[in-house]
Formats: sequence, C-alpha cells, structure tokens
Amino acid sequence: MSHSHHDHAHDHDHSHAPTVTRDNERKVLISFALIFTFMIVEVIGGLISGSLALLADAGHMLTDAIALALAYLAFRFGRRMADSRRTFGYLRFEVVAGFVNAVTLFAIVGWILYEAWSRFQQPHAVLAGPMFWVAVAGLLINILVFWILTRGDTEHVNIKGAALHVMGDLLGSVGAVGAAIVIYLTGWTPIDPILSVLVSLLILRSAWKLLGKSLHILLEGAPDNAAPEVVAAHLKAKVPGLADVGHVHVWQITSGRTLATLHVRPASDDQARAVAAAVEHELRTAFQIEHPTVAIDWNDGSGVCSLSAAPAGHGPDHSSHDHAGHAHADHDHEPHGADRHAHAH
Repeated sequence: MSHSHHDHAHDHDHSHAPTVTRDNERKVLISFALIFTFMIVEVIGGLISGSLALLADAGHMLTDAIALALAYLAFRFGRRMADSRRTFGYLRFEVVAGFVNAVTLFAIVGWILYEAWSRFQQPHAVLAGPMFWVAVAGLLINILVFWILTRGDTEHVNIKGAALHVMGDLLGSVGAVGAAIVIYLTGWTPIDPILSVLVSLLILRSAWKLLGKSLHILLEGAPDNAAPEVVAAHLKAKVPGLADVGHVHVWQITSGRTLATLHVRPASDDQARAVAAAVEHELRTAFQIEHPTVAIDWNDGSGVCSLSAAPAGHGPDHSSHDHAGHAHADHDHEPHGADRHAHAH
C-alpha cells in the first residue's frame, strides 16, 4: 500500500449543522393545522355525498398531514447541534422525511386507482350539492396552504415535498369541483372516478421527481452543477500553479448544503498554501460548496484513493463516498514541516 503526504487546508469553523429557520418551522406547523382540520371535514363530506373524488382528496389530505408532521419533526431535529456521534448534525433527517413523503404519494395513488376501478365496475350514486361545496372549501384551504408553503425557501427538499403534496391535493379539489358540476348538470357519475384517476397521474409525476431527488441525496450523489469531472476541469483552468486534481468527492448533507473532499498537487511545493486557498475560493464561489476539504499531494510521493480506484480485476466505482477517511490537519502546518500527515489510501 502506497502513502501520499498531504495536509488539509481549512479556513472555517467546524460547525457542520446548518441553521434551520423558524420561519420554515412556523409555516409547516400552520399548514399542518389547516390541512388536518379540513381533512376531517372532507371525510364527512365524502361519506355523505358518496363521492370518490372527495374521499380520494381526503385520503390525500391525510398524507399531506403526515408529510407536514414529518417536515415539522425534521426541522425540530435539524436544530439540534452536531455531536460526537453525528458530526454533521441531524439535517439528513429532512431528506429521509422527503423520501417518506414520496413513498406515501405512491401509496395514495395506488389506493385512488383501486377505488376508481371499483367505481367503474359498480357505479355509486353521488350527491352533487354537498360534493360541490365541500370541494370548493377544500380548494380554498389548499390554495391558502400552498401559498403559505411557497413563501420564501421553496428549494428546500422538505418544504418542496410538503408543497408537492398540497399541490396534488389542490388538483384533487379542482377535479372534485369539476366532477360535482358535471354530475349536477348531466347526472353522469363516471366523471367522479375518471377525474380521480387523472389527478392521481399528476400526483405520480410529482412523487417520482421528489423520490429521485431525495434518493440521490441519500446515496450521496453529486449535485447537478458539481460533478467531480466538472469540478476538476474548472479548477485546472482557473487556479494558477495547480498541477493536478484528484480523489474528488462531492455530496450533499441536505438540500442546498454541499460538501467536497479532494486532493490537489501544486506545480511546486512552495505554492501549496496559495493553491489550496485559491481552490477553496473557487469551490465556494463557482459551485456553492460551503465546506471544502483540500488535501495537498506533495511532489515527493503519490497515492491511490481507495474510493476512486478499484482493486485489480474490478471496474471503477465512483458511487460511494467515505468522508471519514480524511483527517483534518491544522491550516497553519508548513508544507515541509515535520508534522506532515501521511494518509494511506
């Protein structure tokens, strides 16, 4: 096993748990109260009117309430500071909540499709009047909750997950209003399950996107704008005195919180400090990587990263990242000092 000598350059504190805003927490709690309260009203209205569209909307409101409760718990956990066991804090819990939200959306779509098929097989009588007024009230509640959730931080994976739930529910309310009008004017009850199926397909599209995004973060995939090869090419083009870049790993702790580890080799060892500082600056400004860990590969040795180079007989595998393998050295270490760290890869 070969060894490479390198120091890690840092010029920031080591509090890795990002701040969770009270505004996000308050929005989610208010939205939960509104959705949960009206869900009960819609269940009663659906049972009285016999409308699948209303019952499906109420079922989706239940998943909205669960999603919002998960989001609220995620924010509460997220405020807890990093500790000796969870050195990046608890923000990854928010991504798990987003993943659960997506899975519940798939489940509710399955239920709607099953109920719709049953209605096609055996049509049910629907009372258009009660259905219409309950659907209108549900539409107004959903519009209000969606407005609350989309003020401010709309890119947060957990806020986006909750908002997608409410958007699906809002579309369900629109479908229920339309179905009630058609039934009232024509008496054609199959419109009720038909609109439920159409809305479920829209929900399915949103669920797929959310599932993909949250799963990508959980698998520690690189952000779209910071693929390792793109990062390496950018640094080589922009940083003077940089001879090579390797062992690049980029991942997210949660939505919008990007970290990276990489090795850089200066053209000459006496440029190491300037090169490391320039690399950190580029990572922050060009790729929004807020916590870069830069290791110096000195010109008197070379190493192989166990995560970037596969063992003999195996193809390359860049899919998993082990971030614990880089010990942090003090930024004040001199390039040729006696306390240089040797790391095995």
